[in-house]
Amino acid sequence: MTLDELRELAETEREKQTQVKHEIHVCTAAACLSQRSDQVKASLEAEIKAHGKEDCCKVKGVGCMGLCAAGPLVSDESNGRLYQNVRPADENTDTKEIVASLESEPVERLSLSPELPFFKEQKKIVLENSGKIDPERIEDYICAGGYEALLTALTEMRPLEVIEQITKSGLRGRGGAGYPTGLKWSTVAKASPHNGAKYVICNGDEGDPGAFMDRSVLESDPQRVLEGMAIAAYAVGANRGFIYVRAEYPLAIKRLKIAIKQAETMGLLGANIADTTFSFKIELRLGAGAFVCGEETALIASVEGKRGNPRPRPPYPAQEGLWNAPTLINNVETFANVAPIIRNGGAWYAAIGTEKSKGTKVFALAGRVANTGLIEIPMGMPLRHVIYQLGGGIPDNRRFKAAQTGGPSGGCIPEEYLDMPVDYESLASVGSIMGSGGLIVMDETSCMPDVAKYFMDFCCTESCGKCIPCRVGTVHMHNLLSRITAGEATPEDLALLERLCDVVRNTSLCGLGQSAPNPVATTLKYFRKEYIDHIHHKRCTAGVCEGLARPGKDDKPKGKPAEVTA
Repeated sequence: MTLDELRELAETEREKQTQVKHEIHVCTAAACLSQRSDQVKASLEAEIKAHGKEDCCKVKGVGCMGLCAAGPLVSDESNGRLYQNVRPADENTDTKEIVASLESEPVERLSLSPELPFFKEQKKIVLENSGKIDPERIEDYICAGGYEALLTALTEMRPLEVIEQITKSGLRGRGGAGYPTGLKWSTVAKASPHNGAKYVICNGDEGDPGAFMDRSVLESDPQRVLEGMAIAAYAVGANRGFIYVRAEYPLAIKRLKIAIKQAETMGLLGANIADTTFSFKIELRLGAGAFVCGEETALIASVEGKRGNPRPRPPYPAQEGLWNAPTLINNVETFANVAPIIRNGGAWYAAIGTEKSKGTKVFALAGRVANTGLIEIPMGMPLRHVIYQLGGGIPDNRRFKAAQTGGPSGGCIPEEYLDMPVDYESLASVGSIMGSGGLIVMDETSCMPDVAKYFMDFCCTESCGKCIPCRVGTVHMHNLLSRITAGEATPEDLALLERLCDVVRNTSLCGLGQSAPNPVATTLKYFRKEYIDHIHHKRCTAGVCEGLARPGKDDKPKGKPAEVTA
């Protein structure tokens, strides 16, 4: 398919859409599907048929609309109506009322204002098609401008010019480390092929507790990721790519398979794309669900069919990666940013965000917050604004206690930093990280030593065991945290826990062990009094730890108090 043919197809699709008076969108991403949104869609289609409105009304399954807490979500694109908690016909009359009211007043009891800050204050680049296109129909993606960036790059830009635009954009890897994407692409482009090969890998091994950004992008807009990978492959000189995705993401896998097949059928993947000399083939690799496989070298080992263990670096994958060939690895969100950057130019993207953190970031907003779901915000938005405006604040008038960013490798940010801008540098300055974008809000009912124990339990379970500091150190740290939350720890245990934070961080082989102490270190730094209460007073102020005294109920210390100097 040539660029002119692509534009002609897009125009044809747009004309078809103008002939439909009411296009009703139903979220068919995983969260809403778990609430039977597929049956909601079927109910709406049946109602439209029963009313004889097939010629002017169309029901379309779309990707994630963001506000998972209110799902299943249904929208009418013609009049901007948005409905929440819609149930299929066998439960109530929701779908009947929605169809019956198409030309009259909206169904008030189901209405959700699209003017809420949750929707209005987002800046959508990665998620610009989510909730709008059918992820299983490539024509929908093309209608939204899809593949124009790829064909423009192939026919009008040299590979070096593509890299220049990515560099100019200031895009940094969205998988967690924030490494400059343009610099990584440039390194792979300069590297000599090994046996004539270079590779591109999309890291879709999203394993952070509370994180679902990459899964949602793959479920909602898979063609966007394929296009980003193809542009990257052209820029660095690769002809083969892999998407490493967890087997526990069946919907994402299904839609990726459909997307790859459709793109190949249209000549947008495969041999001689757009009648050029560039060829690019993408394959899926399913991971068994090991957190360590999110680390680049462990992921490469897994793709090669080996056990997913990391190896020392250098050599870096950009120089010697998959089957010893130069390999470009970026995560799902990074690739999803590529097509808009090529379409609009690097300077456009660089104008969004902060001086060193450009563009937007997708977050999975979870925990003790009213509006849980998926958001995309410009870098630099204050954390308080994210939680209280977009997130709708803490339910039940409870008090904010901490925000945990970056998954199990991140840190817990206390209330005093709520006005901090959310960007790479600010998060690092308080001991946390951006990570892949998990953002868990905690209120006064959370016990911070118990939170640290939870994340350490995850890390020691997910450690591959290759290096001793991670294999033994994380287990030892978990045991100490268990003693603290059980009221059995001594001051010496606390001192040992702090020393282990340094040892594990500074001597582990890969990022899992190096960052595993973060939740412990930040809770020790910002919530030390809670540790002291557990050890000295045998008291859990949040009332979480069993067997310990609770303020206002059983405030008498249990057992012999420990002597603490802090």
